[in-house]
Amino acid sequence: MTDTPLAANQAFYAALAQGDAAAMEALWSRRQPVACIHPGWPMLAGREAVMKSWASILRDPPRIAAETARVLDYGDSAVVLCIEKIGDNRLAATNVFIREPEGWRMVHHQAGPTREAPAPAKPSGTIH
Repeated sequence: MTDTPLAANQAFYAALAQGDAAAMEALWSRRQPVACIHPGWPMLAGREAVMKSWASILRDPPRIAAETARVLDYGDSAVVLCIEKIGDNRLAATNVFIREPEGWRMVHHQAGPTREAPAPAKPSGTIH
């Protein structure tokens, strides 16, 4: 369900981690222009180019998790800022969503290197 920008963001990373091309297709807008900038790739504009890029990536999906998501809500559009954790690599990501009749849909994704420090490890075990 993509009834909030945060839910749409979570669905995006679930589709990516699971290699679910159908879910990825459903998350991107069919009504508005879309764009994507993958790390190290050229800028992609237009649904066909963006979906083709995701089809390529989803053939061998990364082990990815999104952390520290922050939503900037602008009414019928929203920006979600988060950190993508892929193995030991951390990327800063910007995901832009718009509200459509079917729910929140992505119109832009961009990820790139960051200097943001990893979140502190949570203690495990019993503390005396």
